Amino acid sequence: MDYPNDQAPGAPVRSGIPEHGRVPKYYAVKARIDRLVDELGEGTPIPTERDLSERYEVARETVRQALRELVLEGKLRRRGRGTVVAGPKLEQPLSLASYTEGVRRQGRTPGRTLVTLDRFPCPEALAAETGLGRGEPVWHLERVLLADDERVGLESTYVAVDRVPRLDAEFDPDSSFYAYLARQGIGFGSADERIETVLATPREALLVGTPPALPMLLIHRVSRDTGGRPLERVRTLYRGDRFSFTVRLDG
Repeated sequence: MDYPNDQAPGAPVRSGIPEHGRVPKYYAVKARIDRLVDELGEGTPIPTERDLSERYEVARETVRQALRELVLEGKLRRRGRGTVVAGPKLEQPLSLASYTEGVRRQGRTPGRTLVTLDRFPCPEALAAETGLGRGEPVWHLERVLLADDERVGLESTYVAVDRVPRLDAEFDPDSSFYAYLARQGIGFGSADERIETVLATPREALLVGTPPALPMLLIHRVSRDTGGRPLERVRTLYRGDRFSFTVRLDG
């Protein structure tokens, strides 16, 4: 099948060109840099703003705006004072599989850095979401998510202390929490999940290592065990420039 303007399936219609044909100058430059990025390998430095402005005969501010959008889209990333090709995004399935499984399937090495593991009485809002008793002891596990040592997300997990009473003594924070639960004889039965786009708070941006203006994908999950009993409440923040999500729908 032929596509308008040699357009590939899944690309923006007419590559984002309005019907009246008047394309903003920065967007035309962005499209040309995007084609250049496709020719380069992951981690390859792109030409400087000065070189690009001379190549495309536009002002450096026009090039700068085009580069900003390509960074936000995850096609480029900053490295020191330069900019390099970012490579493909990580694809995370929307399923009861763990983050570890999703990253390993793509040939990347998952990891986590512990931020905090503490316990506190379950507040009313959390109790209402999970069916736990108000004031019931709850663990809060917060970790930075890594892929090949690159910080890509921030995960907060809440679970009742009586489900995993020795979490602080037995659990390796760099490992899969779901694998740990399986070793305790706890299996997942179902979950409710909600996804939204947000901007990170200053604290979250610092932990993940991103600018506060970078769009993030936020997933809320409430999971239940095979008996239908509430098990965990998870809040996971993923870098919008490094992640996409997939799901299979059967009719």
